Amino acid sequence: MVSGFDGFGPSPFGGAGDFMFSAVPVFIGIIFVAVIIMLIVNGAKYVKNATSTRESTFVRIVSKRMDVRHHSNMNDHNNFSSSHTYYYITLEFENGERKEYLDVKNLYGLVAEGDEGYAAIQGDWIVAFERSIPRQDERSTRY
Repeated sequence: MVSGFDGFGPSPFGGAGDFMFSAVPVFIGIIFVAVIIMLIVNGAKYVKNATSTRESTFVRIVSKRMDVRHHSNMNDHNNFSSSHTYYYITLEFENGERKEYLDVKNLYGLVAEGDEGYAAIQGDWIVAFERSIPRQDERSTRY
C-alpha cells in the first residue's frame, strides 16, 4: 500500500498535513493553559486585595494617570472593538515614600494633585479619600 491520506491517495497538504494535525491541538492546548493561568493569577490578586485590611493614613496626592487598553477582533463577519480605562493615583506618605494605587471607587475625578488628606488603602487599591482643609491661619495668602 502506498502511503497516503487514509488510503485515498497522497495527502493534499503534502508532508505538512501530518504536522498541522498534530501541532494545532498542542497550540490550542498551550493557549488554553495560558488563559487559565492568567485567570488564576488575576483572581488571586483580586482576592488578596479584597481580603486585605483597610488602613487609613495621611497622604498627599502627587500624581494621577490613566491606562487605556484596547481590544479588537476583526474578521470577515464581525468587527468588535472595546477598551477599558484603568485609573491610578500615586500617594506620598509622611515618611516620603510614594506608591501608586489602583482607583477602584472612582476617586480619580474627585481629587487633584497636591491634595492632602486621609486615604483608605486596601491592598493595592485606594478605596476612599477625605481631603483635609487647612485652617484659616495655615492657608496661603496668595489669593
